[in-house]
Amino acid sequence: MGREPLSPEMLGLVAERFRALAEPARLQILQALRGGERAVGDLVEATGMGQANVSKHLQLLLTHGYVSRRKEGLFSFYTIADRSVFELCDIMCGKLAEQTTQRRRVLARRA
Repeated sequence: MGREPLSPEMLGLVAERFRALAEPARLQILQALRGGERAVGDLVEATGMGQANVSKHLQLLLTHGYVSRRKEGLFSFYTIADRSVFELCDIMCGKLAEQTTQRRRVLARRA
């Protein structure tokens, strides 16, 4: 975030984008796309979710600009449109790892 306070409208938009990432299934889809473009059927196979479920989550990710879609005949192919999503995930994973390490240290002292 910048140094200027965000307007209520901008805060709403930021919250909306974060809500799109608040679903583990969508994070799983993004993770599957991390290696490159994939067809919907490939994502179904990679995630173990049903096609309707994957399609629903892809539509939301597309709406929020996290993925882009390319159609070829009857098939739709998706790719990451905003790679900064992985920076966010890496930051969060780093924080979770730090917290886990700290908790283990505290528990080790108590033992």
